[in-house]
Amino acid sequence: MTATIERRSPDVVMRLDRMGSFHQCRLSFMRILLRRMKRERWTFEQARFDIDEHGVGTALYCAHTPERTYTLVAFAHDLPDDQRSDRVIATAWDTTFTLHDGVPTSDDVDRLRANVPLQEAGRVAGSELTLSRANRSVRLWSSVVDALAAGNQPNPASVEDVGYLMRTTAVYGSGKFGAADRQAVADRPELLAPFQAEMLTVYLIRTFVMDLVEHMARQASPDAVALDPALRRRFGIGNSTGLGMAPFLVTHPRLINNWIVAREEALRRVRSVEYATDAEQHHFHGVVAKSRTLVESWHSGHELQQAKLADLHRDLDLLDAHLAATELSAPFAWNALVDWAAETLSLEGQELVVSLLLEPYGDLVDELVDHMHADESSPAPIDGRATVGHVRELLERSYGWALGIDWDAQASDARAWYVSEEKLEPRLGERHEEPIGPYEQPLQPGRDASRMHDALRSWNEDDELGMVLRAHPEHRHVARRLFLIDDQPYAEIRDNTIAADMLPIDLLRAKLSFFGATRFDPRSDRWVRITMFQGAPFPHELSTADPDAWVYPAA
Repeated sequence: MTATIERRSPDVVMRLDRMGSFHQCRLSFMRILLRRMKRERWTFEQARFDIDEHGVGTALYCAHTPERTYTLVAFAHDLPDDQRSDRVIATAWDTTFTLHDGVPTSDDVDRLRANVPLQEAGRVAGSELTLSRANRSVRLWSSVVDALAAGNQPNPASVEDVGYLMRTTAVYGSGKFGAADRQAVADRPELLAPFQAEMLTVYLIRTFVMDLVEHMARQASPDAVALDPALRRRFGIGNSTGLGMAPFLVTHPRLINNWIVAREEALRRVRSVEYATDAEQHHFHGVVAKSRTLVESWHSGHELQQAKLADLHRDLDLLDAHLAATELSAPFAWNALVDWAAETLSLEGQELVVSLLLEPYGDLVDELVDHMHADESSPAPIDGRATVGHVRELLERSYGWALGIDWDAQASDARAWYVSEEKLEPRLGERHEEPIGPYEQPLQPGRDASRMHDALRSWNEDDELGMVLRAHPEHRHVARRLFLIDDQPYAEIRDNTIAADMLPIDLLRAKLSFFGATRFDPRSDRWVRITMFQGAPFPHELSTADPDAWVYPAA
């Protein structure tokens, strides 16, 4: 028996409401990193921990790969409570960090101490790969220190409720503030997959934070105890992410295409499995059960996510009932399950099923991570000799979804993306209420493609594109994008990114799911809190731990 199963259509996958329902999966960047660490037997050391009784000082954490070393340089500060903020406009933090390429000298550490605590106001060098900062959880830090100092373990329910002791507000990389450009390290195998330097930074920050909280407990009492290892693993690193990240999915179409292609190809391969083995069925049932534990620990104060979580709880009940009545040993059972989910479950539930289906099939899908990077060092050339007829075909193929939108309607053209002068960060304004039109960034490809399509109506089919662009240079950026994405079906979000009802958190959720984030908690429609590496093995545990099983905790 044979079946030809295709990848899901971009018209289905690349819609914002679905992308805003993506979950982490085997191809997420945290899990890629941990699998490599385990496979290559990386070693780790706390090379320095000069932190005083007030929690102020310097620490160095080295990660040794088979060929080179990366060092987290951490600076701990005594930050008054009234200066602690999640906002990107903050100027002081509990801790600041950089990931140094190699082992820093004492002069390097002195240089970094003068700059890293300043974050955007300072500068790092090409020997640094990332710049980051984090603040303590006001709800949890003191209670954990007090419990350990008293010889007790912290309340597990409080740990699960919050999920982290510190929350980062940025992990900058790829050339920002003087750090090494992506191209300088992209040929290194351990950094070839996307965002591996940033994920390594967060992983080492988590180790430092746990050492720091135990250190502060020991400073408070000689009778302090260490965290129970199992409870210690339940602490991740929090993150607050806002509009600064949102345009990334629009400005990196090659990269986003490769991420989605890998995910959709992984799903296609699993759906094409004719007969699932008993072991694969058992594995799937196990992660379905554990996913309920993960969902039950996921809370949000925002009404949008509360509604989605209610749907997800219902979806899990429906999934359990369906699996109880379904024979997974039937031919192409996984394909049938995906079809059933598409007809029955919410988008949250459908995309959770996608993630869960990949879990038993590491041997089948993990190699796809080798194709998730992209060379974005050079722009796509514009073929000025292309005919108007050919360009029109390209526009209709990639932007057919946009051509039917009334872009003159106020609701369709309601917003404008711009860059703030103060922080040089992307912002989203109300076009018809604020004087931001002249500062608009080209982050609405659907509208601009539709305008170019309209402009071509006055040209003959055989006219050359170069003639059009000479008369209408305002369409050059669309023409360049057309040739960039022509052979990349998942490069473009097939939704209006400036509509009145567009939710920027959908853009954030899509990107963060590829990072491997969990417990998405929107604080508005423009920024979200997440948890990273919660449940993951620590460096000293990697040699005996499963680098994937930590994502779905046992009940």
